[in-house]
Amino acid sequence: MTGASGLTVLRPGMLASVQDLGRPGHRQLGICPGGALDTLALTLANRLAGNPDGAAGLELTMGGCEIRFEVPTRIALAGDDFGATLDGVPLWPCWSLPVAAGQVLKLAGANRSALKAGLRSWLAVAGGIDVPVILGSRSTDLKAGFGGHHGRALKKGDKLALGTTALDAQQLARRPFGVRSPDPGRGSDGATVLRVMPGPEFEQFTIASREALWGGSWRLTPQSNRMGSRLEGFELKRRRAVDMLSSGVIPGTIQVPPSGQPIILMGDAQTTGGYPRIGVVIRADLWKLAQAPLNGRLRLAEVDAAAALRAWSEQRHYLAQAGQSLAAMGWPMPAHNPAEGESHHAD
Repeated sequence: MTGASGLTVLRPGMLASVQDLGRPGHRQLGICPGGALDTLALTLANRLAGNPDGAAGLELTMGGCEIRFEVPTRIALAGDDFGATLDGVPLWPCWSLPVAAGQVLKLAGANRSALKAGLRSWLAVAGGIDVPVILGSRSTDLKAGFGGHHGRALKKGDKLALGTTALDAQQLARRPFGVRSPDPGRGSDGATVLRVMPGPEFEQFTIASREALWGGSWRLTPQSNRMGSRLEGFELKRRRAVDMLSSGVIPGTIQVPPSGQPIILMGDAQTTGGYPRIGVVIRADLWKLAQAPLNGRLRLAEVDAAAALRAWSEQRHYLAQAGQSLAAMGWPMPAHNPAEGESHHAD
């Protein structure tokens, strides 16, 4: 069905875009890795839809969207729960289900959902979203205006083609099934807990600021976006306010601007920055930040490199277990296709 209109955007919600696992390897050109802010969710959704891990899907922000499927296919949602329905029937995260031509997927808005919605969901469709591959990825770079669907966020009336799926007719029509969702990592107080390694300029901050970074409660402000998550809390201060040269930054870097309110860089952030880097959120926890609700509370927990590697290994183990569960149900697990987007290595 390559090239055919597979779905129509009836309502995009606050922000919907085509994303895969990202566009690493181009930082020397000033090109951010981008891609799905929660690669764990997109990977799960793709596996449930019978796709390679790197197939392009849709990143849906704060719900409020409607999508009509123009052909029979199979879909899976992962990430935050916005009370999704398919022709009025509830659709749960991390479930795979068949879709008939003409059916409509609806996600309630974050302020209207009866459930405690977070920030983002990821939709995978059998065959993946068929847009051109640019610099090894189908992801939309919203800041630079290329990739995805015409280099922009999706609009009402947009029609997207689907790639050729490896699923046969019987597999496309198979009854719904699902896997266990990952642990959202919230503390006993309901705050999202992010594990953080001290950054290169950590020691430049006052003792009170360093203690507040780990011991304080932070609020995720509505000024957050795909470039950065802005936090509000204790004012972090350096011992001496001296200028810094610009240096490299990666998703997860915690920068502290003159306001003293930290910013955690996300997938669409710049590749260099001139603010001091007090810490970096470990890669295994970035998905939790991508799903954390606006105005929700965050707590930062200090870890070392060994703990960060263990956390990454645990995440890979969870994905392996999910794959084994799907294989035990007789579900095909397509091999990863590098042309469909980079898997999970560092940029």
